[in-house]
Amino acid sequence: MKEAAFTAEKELLAQAVREPGDRGEPPAEFTRTGRTRRGKSAASWQSRLYPAAAGLLFLLLWQLGALHGLLGLEPYQLPLPSDIGASIRDNADVLWLYSLYTGAEIAGGCLLGSVLGLAAAVGASFLPRAGQAGISVLAAVSAVPIVALSPIASSWFGDGILSRIAVVAVLTTATMAVSAYKGLTAIEPSYLELMSSAAADRWQTLRKLRLPHALPDIFSALKIGMSTGIIGAIVGEFFVASRGLGYLLSDQIRLGNMPLAWACITIAAVLGIVLYTLIEGAERFAIPWHVSQRRSS
Repeated sequence: MKEAAFTAEKELLAQAVREPGDRGEPPAEFTRTGRTRRGKSAASWQSRLYPAAAGLLFLLLWQLGALHGLLGLEPYQLPLPSDIGASIRDNADVLWLYSLYTGAEIAGGCLLGSVLGLAAAVGASFLPRAGQAGISVLAAVSAVPIVALSPIASSWFGDGILSRIAVVAVLTTATMAVSAYKGLTAIEPSYLELMSSAAADRWQTLRKLRLPHALPDIFSALKIGMSTGIIGAIVGEFFVASRGLGYLLSDQIRLGNMPLAWACITIAAVLGIVLYTLIEGAERFAIPWHVSQRRSS
C-alpha cells in the first residue's frame, strides 16, 4: 500500500510541473500514425515556405523600386538591397568585429540581468507579501527610458563595454523577475500540500517543484530579454562608444553613408535572430515535455 501511495504521489508531482493540458494520457489527436506524421511534415514545410516566399517577394519589390514609389523616397534615402549587400561585402571585417563586440554586450547584459532577476524572483517567492511589492518596484524600473538610462550608465561605469552591459542588465532584470515570479508562485495548492506532506523543506520544494514549473516562464523571459537587450546595446552605443554596431550606425548616418548604415541594421537583425534561435534550442532541450514544444515539433 505504501509503495502504491508513493507511486501515486510521484505521478501527481510530475503532473504539477507540466501544463494543465499536458496531464494524464496523451490526447487522441497526439496519437501519431503514418498519415498524421506526413500531414504534420507537410504543414511544417508550408509554415517555413510561405514566410520565406513572402520575404523574397518583399526584397524583389524593394529592389525594383516599388517601395520608393510607394513611400516617395529616393535611393540615397532608402538604399536598394543590392547596395546594402555590396556594403556588407566591402566592410565585412569591420562589421564582423563590431558584431562580436555588440554581441558580447547583449550576451553579458542578458546573463547578468537574468541571474539577478531570477534571484529576486526566488527571494520574493519565499516572502509572498513583501516579495510582491519588490517585484512591482522592479517592474517600475523597466519603465525608465533607455535614452535616460544610457548616459547615467556611462557616467557610472565609463565609456567602455561595462556601461552597455549595465543598461542591458537593467532591462533584462525586470523582465526575468516578473516572469519567473509568476512561474514560481502560480502553483496549485494541492501540489504544495503534497510537498508539505512529504516533509519537503523550502529549498527542496523550490528545486523539485517551483523551478521546474517556472522553466517555461523563464525561457519566455530570456527570449523577451534578448530582444530588448539588442535595443539597449544599440541605443547605448549611440551616446558614448568607440566601437560596436550602434556606434557605426550613428556615425554613418551622420556621414550620409546610408548603404553601410542599413548594413549595420541588417547585421543587428541577423545577430538578434541567431541569439533568439540559440535560446529556442536550449528551451527545446530543457523542456521537451512542454505543450509548446510538442506543437512546434
